[in-house]
Amino acid sequence: MKLYNSDLSPNCLRVRAVAFELGIELEMIGVGLASAGSNELLRAVNPNSKVPVLVDEDFVLWESRAINNYLCSKRPDRNLLPVEPRARALVEQWLYWQAIHLGPAMQTVAFERFVKARFELGPPDTALVEAKLKDAQKFLQVFEQALGKRPWIADELSVADFALASTFIYRKPADISLAQLPAVSAWIHRLEARDSWRQAFAPIVERMGL
Repeated sequence: MKLYNSDLSPNCLRVRAVAFELGIELEMIGVGLASAGSNELLRAVNPNSKVPVLVDEDFVLWESRAINNYLCSKRPDRNLLPVEPRARALVEQWLYWQAIHLGPAMQTVAFERFVKARFELGPPDTALVEAKLKDAQKFLQVFEQALGKRPWIADELSVADFALASTFIYRKPADISLAQLPAVSAWIHRLEARDSWRQAFAPIVERMGL
């Protein structure tokens, strides 16, 4: 299987991490984020000109969460995407929640406070940061309460944990504090200690100076 991948993309990060966790080897086809829109090879497999894209023989799939669910079907014994309906529904709930609520809020703050400066994209939009930080804090409280004493958001390690973790990669340089969120803090440290995450995250650490 081939993965059209950009090392700095959080969406690609979560796919790489799940693949490593499952022990699935992917042939990486590097795509620069800045040039993705004009990359004809990428457009040929995804008309949106976005990464990641998975190519499995004659089957082409884009959107990171769909890709991860497909990868899980290759290793059902690992149970990263449960088969039992209620357990699976809970995992999918948190996948959608990350995509629609927590992810956009935290990623906007990270982009404005850290990524812009890192790539000389101009000053942060302070009004936008203030608004999205309020959203992020609200959603983080939801996450804290949901975790409680659970090690993982749906009790067992799942694709939802990897999706959620991709939201936290720039929390420190973006000054998003978890000091008042002990369950979230313990959860992200637990996830980041996994070999699969360390391997997937290494290119971002190196290139972003984390």
